Amino acid sequence: MSENVRELVSVIMPSYNAEALIARSIQSVIDQSYPDWELIVIDDCSKDSTRQVVQSFVNKDSRIKLISLESNNGAPAAPRNIGVRHATGSWIAFLDADDIWHPQKIKLQMDALKIYNVDFCCTQMKDFSDDALLSFEAVEHIDCECVSFAKQQVKGRIPTSSVILRKEIMLRFPFNEDIRYKAVEDYHCWLRVHQAVGDTIKLRYPLLNYRRIAGQISGSKRYMLERMYMVHKEYPGTSNVQAVLYTLTHALGGFYYRILRKGL
Repeated sequence: MSENVRELVSVIMPSYNAEALIARSIQSVIDQSYPDWELIVIDDCSKDSTRQVVQSFVNKDSRIKLISLESNNGAPAAPRNIGVRHATGSWIAFLDADDIWHPQKIKLQMDALKIYNVDFCCTQMKDFSDDALLSFEAVEHIDCECVSFAKQQVKGRIPTSSVILRKEIMLRFPFNEDIRYKAVEDYHCWLRVHQAVGDTIKLRYPLLNYRRIAGQISGSKRYMLERMYMVHKEYPGTSNVQAVLYTLTHALGGFYYRILRKGL
């Protein structure tokens, strides 16, 4: 993408009781080599000082905005949807309030979106638990792979905090706010998106650092498998047998990527 013709990327960050971690996540947006972004933090009625931490950044950078919700939704789907509706950019990126981006993330993805003429791009990720141990190397070139609807059915391949896509796609396919879909609302969303828009691309480099926290809901294997089965069982055109098979392949794929390949 030409340096003289940049498009605004709206970064959507839901937050809840994230006072200890959100500053580092916000800083990873500020540190982006791609300068044309806005960051919309949607605080889901935190009980700690999350809003004060965010406000301190708002006071220093006009690209950062805070939306304070008056009641808690219990899941990030609704805050994300609210953020999308308030976005002024033509592109949407998602970042959770405890994850950290590589400084070149947005630029590399925006370049790839233009080169491959697609409207959706995600990246690999790597897990971390101590941000003091993170380091970032300059990246010149990244290969990419195709992500299809069929591949996504077999195994979730899209880390949400790595996604950049056209705003109009998210307006067409918002996250399911039903509390039953908590922790799988993003997987369900990306299924619907891929069935509608076709194949997308994934950059084969961990531009997202995904924070592993003890007790986080996405780490509960039984809960996630139950939710995954529910998603497939309720997905139009999927039989009960297929729902079971996809749940099993998801579990096996999760073991391979999480344990053997460490999240890539």
